[in-house]
Amino acid sequence: MTEQTNARTTGQTDDGQTAAENGQTTAEIRRTAGQAGQATGQAAEETTEETIGATSHESRRQVLYWRLLARLFDHEEQTTLESASVAVVEDIGLPPALLDPAASVDSIVQRHPELAAEFEGLMVPERDDDGARDRAAEVRRATLVSKVLLNVFAPGSGTVTAAQLSRWQSDAGWLERALGCKPGDLRGGRPAGGAAAGPGLSPTGSGGRGTTPDLSRLIPAIGPELGAVEADLVKRMHLREVLADPQLAARLTPSMSLIEQLLRDKNNLSGVALANAKALIRRFVDEVAEVLRTQVEKTTVGALDRSVPPKRVFRNLDLDRTIWKNLTNWSPEEERLYVDRLYYRHTARRTTPQRLIVVVDQSGSMVDSMVNCTILASIFAGLPKVDVHLIAYDTQALDLTPWVHDPFETLLRTNLGGGTDGTVAMALAQPKVAEPRNTVVVWISDFYEWRTEQLFESMSALHRSGAKFIPVGSVTSSGRGSVNPWFRERFKDLGTPVLSGHIRKLVQELKTFLA
Repeated sequence: MTEQTNARTTGQTDDGQTAAENGQTTAEIRRTAGQAGQATGQAAEETTEETIGATSHESRRQVLYWRLLARLFDHEEQTTLESASVAVVEDIGLPPALLDPAASVDSIVQRHPELAAEFEGLMVPERDDDGARDRAAEVRRATLVSKVLLNVFAPGSGTVTAAQLSRWQSDAGWLERALGCKPGDLRGGRPAGGAAAGPGLSPTGSGGRGTTPDLSRLIPAIGPELGAVEADLVKRMHLREVLADPQLAARLTPSMSLIEQLLRDKNNLSGVALANAKALIRRFVDEVAEVLRTQVEKTTVGALDRSVPPKRVFRNLDLDRTIWKNLTNWSPEEERLYVDRLYYRHTARRTTPQRLIVVVDQSGSMVDSMVNCTILASIFAGLPKVDVHLIAYDTQALDLTPWVHDPFETLLRTNLGGGTDGTVAMALAQPKVAEPRNTVVVWISDFYEWRTEQLFESMSALHRSGAKFIPVGSVTSSGRGSVNPWFRERFKDLGTPVLSGHIRKLVQELKTFLA
């Protein structure tokens, strides 16, 4: 009995120990599982927060760009997009004025100078080596990009005042800065005017990212589009009334679009309005001339004349050649070079007179080329031993050579518009080709002519005579222009392809011939 009781007691004790051990093990498993679950939950929560954050930034950016598209293509305000955009801008800590269509970029930068650096080079692509995306920065960038694009490409409708045109030109300058260019580079190759630079503006006006993007790959090319918007603003101005008021006229910033309108309307102006118009044309001519003069003067005209002995003065001493020619006189013991002869650089240049004949189509479609080439002709006319002649034509030809040194007076004598008959200009140009080998003829036109066969035959004869013939389709800062395909193909077969694009191309061609 006692043994059975002891056995039963022992069995109960063993079962209790086992149960206790099992309970402890179960508790440990639950505790471990709980810790693992907690860690998994934290990781899942962090992952969810990152995903939600990325999604949130992406949604914000999409709201801003949807608002941009809506504003560009629909003048009516979309209330939902506007309120959502305001919430986004306030949430990321940017001033709500960025969403105000009436606020210029200049005014915003003056109130918030710290934004100036962000606008500089804003739209220049950045290299991202590690592949990581800063989504918060992308939202901020979308806000600033939207502001610049809307101010420039959605200028509104109705009559335009001088102040509004000036504000648009300033905003266009900020767009050019955002693209990594200097203000005015895309619109006309001249410094932009507009409002004075406020606090925090870049002193150079250049893009802040260090490299200039290849803007020629933009489709459509942004330079011509900017010029088209500006031309539309100028047309919507009551220009004559503005010019008649000296205070309003003083607020105008000369641009290619404004100059074109002034040249078209100059015969209808008088008194104060005419004087203000001339002052604006003069300002623009001087600004463009400064840019072109720098390009022309980078290379001295005239090839070196080695038949003339070099002038033996210190500034002409060719030190490298002198050392090289006297290396046989080197003394290793004394570590000294004995010079038997000094060598000097040739500086005299050939003075064979070169004749430059510039023929410009003055029809309305060629106003950019007319302005640029008139100024360019005056610059080359100021170089030694270059005899420059200038002819403008539409259905009649006008010899502007007596005024070629003054592009301002030359432009005032042009009459934009009308048809084109190049044969009348050729009749004036051919007698001027006295020495074909020393003559270059630059013909600027879109070549949509009345007498195509007759004109091309005379151009071919000019080329065969030995004169350098350069057909130019468009000489602009923006590069927009069209050329008659019939002429383009025949010039190519002739070996004188049409030169089109930036005026720097023509400058280089002329310097190569005149050198």
